[in-house]
Amino acid sequence: MEKANCNIAVKDCMSALRKIKDASFATVDADGRPQVRIIDIMLADDEAVYFCTARGKDFYKELMATGMVSVVGLTDDWKMIRINGTARKLENQKEWIDKIFVENPSMNSVYPGDARYVLEPFTIDRGSAEYFDLAEEPIYRRSLGFGGEKAVAKGFVVEKEECIGCGICAEACPQKSIDISEEKAEIRQENCLHCGLCCEKCPVEAIKRRN
Repeated sequence: MEKANCNIAVKDCMSALRKIKDASFATVDADGRPQVRIIDIMLADDEAVYFCTARGKDFYKELMATGMVSVVGLTDDWKMIRINGTARKLENQKEWIDKIFVENPSMNSVYPGDARYVLEPFTIDRGSAEYFDLAEEPIYRRSLGFGGEKAVAKGFVVEKEECIGCGICAEACPQKSIDISEEKAEIRQENCLHCGLCCEKCPVEAIKRRN
């Protein structure tokens, strides 16, 4: 029976981030040091999320310098959503900020009146997304691309020409996500933790890190 998770799409990731709302945004500062803060996901559609920040904040400067950002959130039922991409500042600033305030009325007490226009609207509409369900047994993960980008392949693969089918990797796998068929091992990528234990245990070094 096919799991519902198999039908996870980018729009589900964006919708989940909007429901989480308070997500962790990671950037890199001018000195190359990582910076993380909680930012509200203000709006979302099928292939993008929208947020805003004030022009005086370091976060704004970092976004304008490189645009590179990573966003992660966790649902109440242990589903992790992560997107990596480039934040793009939107045109028609006042129109977008007004729309954000309509959909997020609590913002009116934080930036009352025209103070709201110190905020700049951004979107992440191009990049990669990852869905990671920690409540499933075995765990379930899926990588997706959006906005024209391809999904980023991570984890490990078995080089079939080198595999001797000994089964040591399958025995070691914490999630039992390695199958042995026709004397060859194969990793079920959707159930892999990416922990690398199989790679460490392989006696012939047939398991390689992707990319």
